[in-house]
Amino acid sequence: MRISPVAFLLLIVVAIALFGGKRLPDLARSLGKSMRILKSEAKAMRREGSDAPPPQPPAQDARPAVEAPRTIKAAPGDSGASRPSTGQGPGRQG
Repeated sequence: MRISPVAFLLLIVVAIALFGGKRLPDLARSLGKSMRILKSEAKAMRREGSDAPPPQPPAQDARPAVEAPRTIKAAPGDSGASRPSTGQGPGRQG
């Protein structure tokens, strides 16, 4: 799509009327800086994407994520019933 010279001149006149003659150079300068920053950031993102190693599958843990509570069975001659384990050694209280 091409802009005709008459439409381009009309666009310039409207821009000068809206922003004023003094602010147009500053506006163009800040637009140019923004375009350069955007371009450099896009290049950096592309470069980081190509340098990154391929994603590794998650390592499988030997233990399940949620461990079920263990139960200690009573010995054959013991009169006590089974009781839940605290995970600590004998003689320790937790």
